[in-house]
Amino acid sequence: MKPFRFGINVRDAGSRTEWQDKARKAEALGYAVLLVPDHLSGMLATIPAVMSAADATRHLGIGTNVLNNDLRHPVLLAREAATIDLLTDGRLELGLGAGYVKTEYDQAGLRFDRGGIRVDRLAESVAIIKALLGGAEVTAAGEHYRVTGHTIHPRPVQQPHPPIVIGGNGPRLLALAAREANTVNFTGISFIRGGTALDMSGWRVAGVDERLRMVREAAGARFDRLELSVQVQRVIVTERRREAAEELQRTWTQLSVDEILDAPYVLIGTVDEMVDALHRRRERWGISYFVTFDPFMDVLAPVVAKLAGT
Repeated sequence: MKPFRFGINVRDAGSRTEWQDKARKAEALGYAVLLVPDHLSGMLATIPAVMSAADATRHLGIGTNVLNNDLRHPVLLAREAATIDLLTDGRLELGLGAGYVKTEYDQAGLRFDRGGIRVDRLAESVAIIKALLGGAEVTAAGEHYRVTGHTIHPRPVQQPHPPIVIGGNGPRLLALAAREANTVNFTGISFIRGGTALDMSGWRVAGVDERLRMVREAAGARFDRLELSVQVQRVIVTERRREAAEELQRTWTQLSVDEILDAPYVLIGTVDEMVDALHRRRERWGISYFVTFDPFMDVLAPVVAKLAGT
């Protein structure tokens, strides 16, 4: 089994000092990676935020969680990724996604295609990015992108490319992740109606089992080399697990209390109970990389201290 890793997803800060303090804190608490999402909303722009976090730390990994492929051409993104990796001495994790928030597309004047087209476009983009980062001269004539005789400078420190993270909940996106990524990130959530509503059926144990089966089948011989990750949506330290889950169930009405408690996307209980839960999830599903959000950085820290690297 792969060792435990923990990442923290951070969106915003009011100043350079506040942002870099968060990065240094994450490093001091034992988190492996600070990750920055990518939305056209109230948060810092991803690329400069990632670079600032790296500048403030010594060994903390930095990553994108995840870049909306439709906002960047793959040639430009490959150049940016290579430069970030070079200037951070090989600390980049490159998270890529297909985009899902329709209002962001509307505001930017971009066409919001159906999900299958967005995933197909991401698949073309990933192939181009990986080839460019690996040093190839790329010529590609796909349905969505055309590249002619292009190479990039600089080359990334990590070869053949920085670790690539792709994830989601839908079969097509998870199959792409299984075939092309280094890390498959299970979100358990499908964003429907242009990102305005959630389908949480994938949180159920049976849903996780099915998605793991799909990833294993799509990955084939490379499955054992994959790192499996989940987005932990809530971290609640309490001696009253069921009462905490009942409170969450008032909002997450699609799920029962037991389904919330059993899902890998939440951690509820004492520190020791959380440690035991993570061991069970790694044993059952092979999940070893757990990412949560800035408000839970301190709450999860005792678990990180016990498990990181083990």
